[in-house]
Amino acid sequence: MSLLVVGLSHRSAPVSVLERAALTVDAQSKLLHDTVAAEPAAEAAVLATCNRIELYADVDKFHAGVAELSTLLARHSGVSLEELTPYLYVHYEDRAVHHLFSVACGLDSMVVGEGQILGQIKDALARAQDLHTAGRLLNDLFQQALRVGKRAHSETGIDRAGQSLVTFGLEQLAGREPVEAWAKGRRALVIGAGSMSSLAAATLARSGVDEVVIANRTLERAERLALLLEERNANSLAEGGTGVRARAVRMDAVAAELTRADVAVSCTGATGLVLTGADVAAAVSGRTGAPAVTLPGQTGTPAAAGDADRACADDTCLVTPADGVAGTDTTEDPAAGPHIGDAHAYEQHGALVDNSPSVGGGAAARTATAVARAQVAAPARTVALALLDLAMPRDIDAAVHRVEGVRLVDIESLAEASADAPMAADVDAVRTIVSDEVAAFGAAQRAAHITPTVVALRTMAADVVSGEIARLDGRLPELGDKERAEITQTVRRVVDKLLHAPTVRVKQLASEPGGAGYADALRTLFDLDPETVAAVSRADHLRDAPGAQAGQQDQHHQNDDPKRGRA
Repeated sequence: MSLLVVGLSHRSAPVSVLERAALTVDAQSKLLHDTVAAEPAAEAAVLATCNRIELYADVDKFHAGVAELSTLLARHSGVSLEELTPYLYVHYEDRAVHHLFSVACGLDSMVVGEGQILGQIKDALARAQDLHTAGRLLNDLFQQALRVGKRAHSETGIDRAGQSLVTFGLEQLAGREPVEAWAKGRRALVIGAGSMSSLAAATLARSGVDEVVIANRTLERAERLALLLEERNANSLAEGGTGVRARAVRMDAVAAELTRADVAVSCTGATGLVLTGADVAAAVSGRTGAPAVTLPGQTGTPAAAGDADRACADDTCLVTPADGVAGTDTTEDPAAGPHIGDAHAYEQHGALVDNSPSVGGGAAARTATAVARAQVAAPARTVALALLDLAMPRDIDAAVHRVEGVRLVDIESLAEASADAPMAADVDAVRTIVSDEVAAFGAAQRAAHITPTVVALRTMAADVVSGEIARLDGRLPELGDKERAEITQTVRRVVDKLLHAPTVRVKQLASEPGGAGYADALRTLFDLDPETVAAVSRADHLRDAPGAQAGQQDQHHQNDDPKRGRA
């Protein structure tokens, strides 16, 4: 069996495709079940984040595995295979291991070095274990990936080269100001109570906002998050900090809360829009007491939700937490910095819209481009409401950038902003760690492959010793217990010494690339029963099955190898 990964990410596919291919939790579960039910695959795990969808599997045939995994990804994402194929990438054996370890270290992240991916990898493994789709290989692989990621962050300065999307998004919204100065005194609305939303809420609270409001479909989860923030607030006050107020509301209160918020962050699992252009326009009108003003070249009504893909998916950005102004007049934002991108970014956006497959040029694209250029020519607008969209697919209609007084940051704008981030020397150190760990993992996996054969050989030797001692008992029944024990021990020592050098050497040879053939040679030379070897393998598989691994998460050999297979 061999490791295979098929996927797409922000590096291979446009955001419009990633949005449409995004998998719900239920869809991920069905994908895993269908993958292990398919003929080429024995194990499966899905790593689905805001900017990547990857399916990992242990397959017995490369080409059949690629075809099957690609078909399953297309079926469960709802994007046709013909449309999805140009954006898919494939990694096999050592390249697949190298890819996951690089992802775990943050080298493949939109923001290089961000550590949030470690939690997402942990969640992917837990889901596969819960569904019993992760066997020995994927358990070893994902657990080692987590260790490699932690090692990279502890032994290098990769944290200085990158940060979480939440922090990076806030920096983009803050413009030239320090985030703490920009956030001070604001009210924040966070829509959603999952891991990303929790991180956003906590980051906003630490940044100095006065109030964080959590809105979620399940009120209990929002209340738990708000309570946690309040507890941290109490600790902050005890240490001389300012603290933050936190409260929870139902989703039907979002419209009202949006009129009070200075910053709104949305990250839900919804498949449709959570905030449409009309919702945001109404919120701005509610704040100012006047109709939302659109920019030159726009109609008086913001684009409807269904127009999001046809409008320019430009100015949005996959950000994180939201910030809100607590106790201040929200009709004005004196701290508002320049919009992400400025004139050059808007020119780039115009080109992207013209060439976007989802737009296909035409009148819509020309209109969007004209709007972007009009925004550049227009004076800097006051930002009354800052929006951060962390969801994939997006929660906030991309057309809200047309509403006067609104700034929207999403995945696309973050990706563009992070493209120019400096690659620190620490990144090279992390790459070295990844290469070393991949080599170790491959060697350990190859050595483990020969273990059943070695165990079967020693079992056969023990049976031979037992048979000879029994024959000795029959021929010398008067032999005393002391003499019998000494003879038995002597024979066992002789057998052990004869087998020690060959078994140690064969494990060393098997750990090298191309060493799998030594197991076959050992079985042939000693005429080992294939069923005995298979029985040992089955026992190992049952021992390492997901249901039997509770509490064994840290019992993993140090492994990894970039030459573990052929791509």
